[in-house]
Amino acid sequence: MIFLNPAVLFGLLAASIPVLIHLLNLRKLKRVDFSTLAFLKELQKNKIRKIKLKQWLLMALRMGIILFLVTAFARPTLKGTAIGGTASAAKTTAVFILDNTPSMSVVDSKGSYFNQAKAAVNELLDQLQEGDDAALILVGDSGEEKIKTTNDLVRFRKEVNDAKISDESGYLNSAIVKAAEILGNSDNFNKEIYILSDFQSGRLFKQGGISNLGRLLNDKVRLYTFNFSGKSVYNIGIDNIKVNTQIFEQNKPVDFGVTVTNYSNQPVSNLVVSLYVDKERSAQQSVSLGAGESKIISMEAAIKETGYVDVYAEIEDDEVAADNKRYTNIFIPKEIPVGIFAENPADAKFVNLALNAGSNGSTLNISSKPLTQISSLDLSQFDVVIIIGSDLSGAGQKLLSYTAAGGGLFLMPGSDGDLQSFKQLTSGLKLPTPSVSVGKINDTGSPVRFDKIDFENPVFQNIFAHREKKAVESPEIYYYYKISTEGKGRSIISLADGSSFLGEYKSGKGKIFLMNISPVLSWSTFPLKSLFAPLMSKSVYYLASKDRTENDYIAGGIVNINLSGNTSPQIKIRKPDGTDDFINLQDAGSSSYLKYNETSLTGNYKVYGGNKIIDEFTVNPDPRESVTKYLDNDEFEEYLKKIDFKGKFINVGGNQDPAKIVLQSRFGSELWKYFILIAIILAFVEMAVARNAKKDLAGGVN
Repeated sequence: MIFLNPAVLFGLLAASIPVLIHLLNLRKLKRVDFSTLAFLKELQKNKIRKIKLKQWLLMALRMGIILFLVTAFARPTLKGTAIGGTASAAKTTAVFILDNTPSMSVVDSKGSYFNQAKAAVNELLDQLQEGDDAALILVGDSGEEKIKTTNDLVRFRKEVNDAKISDESGYLNSAIVKAAEILGNSDNFNKEIYILSDFQSGRLFKQGGISNLGRLLNDKVRLYTFNFSGKSVYNIGIDNIKVNTQIFEQNKPVDFGVTVTNYSNQPVSNLVVSLYVDKERSAQQSVSLGAGESKIISMEAAIKETGYVDVYAEIEDDEVAADNKRYTNIFIPKEIPVGIFAENPADAKFVNLALNAGSNGSTLNISSKPLTQISSLDLSQFDVVIIIGSDLSGAGQKLLSYTAAGGGLFLMPGSDGDLQSFKQLTSGLKLPTPSVSVGKINDTGSPVRFDKIDFENPVFQNIFAHREKKAVESPEIYYYYKISTEGKGRSIISLADGSSFLGEYKSGKGKIFLMNISPVLSWSTFPLKSLFAPLMSKSVYYLASKDRTENDYIAGGIVNINLSGNTSPQIKIRKPDGTDDFINLQDAGSSSYLKYNETSLTGNYKVYGGNKIIDEFTVNPDPRESVTKYLDNDEFEEYLKKIDFKGKFINVGGNQDPAKIVLQSRFGSELWKYFILIAIILAFVEMAVARNAKKDLAGGVN
């Protein structure tokens, strides 16, 4: 026998009270002799013996009442024994871990894995009794709310039935940790965990995320697993959709690379992959895949609209629906604000002409200002800043902050040829510094020419009429600064001496182009060459483009929303299902980024500041949910050893009766009701005996 409240047993000391009372209140009879009634002596002796017997009986009854009442409050329980058909009458805390991740959408002859799991939970709920506690943990739920138990089983059953397949993935270990915490706070005798899952490989625990749960999952805990996997699953998934184009212009084609993988063990032929731009099918292609094979499909679509454009790729339905569609988004600028800052206004002449010639309609909004004004202006108003000169008037840190936030910077020396000042400028921007100046201004005697050109750089996108004919007429360069990329960036165009003519460097979220000549005719003939205008124009478009790969998140992840373009005190986030979240920025602190975690739905999320859309991010399912490999029982038992599980593990097979298995393995009956009943019966007997003994005493001889 086991006691659930053993501390109450100290109350058994109270059973000594009736003994003390009995000893203190013993009554002695006076002896009186009757000379003529000697025969009554024997009768009196018999009566006294009867009274003493009843007094001893009363003491025993009163002790019994106290013993049974105290023992009842200690909640005695028989292990492994059922009394009167009340098996498992001890109170139970049952934690149900229901796997609602995308892989549970697989359908077999009994229905979807998820619906089978919910039906099993309902069957197990029938085994719980009034006063038992239950808790539901959904594996595909990244919410941080504390999960509470409830003894309202009707409402709990509704919660189970209302559960749906999530777009989020998750680890079983995370759910088991939550279950362990719940059981650790429970005083109930029976502590049970039910895991209903397909036990997908790779989704048991995160590497390095296992902790010792032996203290919480002790020998009083029973863990039941229900594995619904078993069939050979036919699944093809879209793992990735990559935007290969890096310069975005309205009505120009954008190239996408769509990665499709066959996760099943059978080949697939002529699978149709469709590309949708703003919900309209813009491209379509078929692909054949062998078992386990993966291919990247190149798909191209012209983008007609400006602003944020929603894009997704989709394949035909199969047994795991969540990975049949994958989203992304791109941004086509309607207008690109460009600021040109020059020490000498004449230095910007050819740059202005090139950009105005290369502007599509009014796409480029160009502002020319003296370099001395750069420290007093808000640079965030420009997508691209072009600097021709070196005197920043202490605005170096301002430029670093600008590029760190995603701004584009094009840097060229001024026509005065102040090498030392340009060295200080490049050093302050953490760029390679020029070592020496080469040649002389206006000296046409020994010009230097281009050597190598990286035609794969995006700035050469669509410059040439025929892609196979990439010929560039090199300008004659009279004077330049010798710059090496020093491993900090890549050279787009290099000169014959190996120095970088035009280099690209990463700075925070932005990009920097560094040219080693001033765009004036006294330094070179470059402004007169046919390459100059398109290269300047493409460079601006490229520098203005944003790397949106960082705006692609996995469902359930935390998103960092850039608020740098927002002026509203409140932002609105429109979810893929059309619902809105409103966030007051006063509550978000002074940071230029906002952490947002309501990302349980896949699709594109639009961020509004007032009525203006300021950002957009994409949420996609975890590609690991596509894997159709599953754990076996031995692998799960090995995991239980790693977390130091000390309880009893029961794997419930598909053909077994869950209710029967649970009842057979549970601890036995709680006996407190029987002890209370015995105490009540003893109390009635005590009252009857006490009344009778009182009559005997009243009729006794003093």
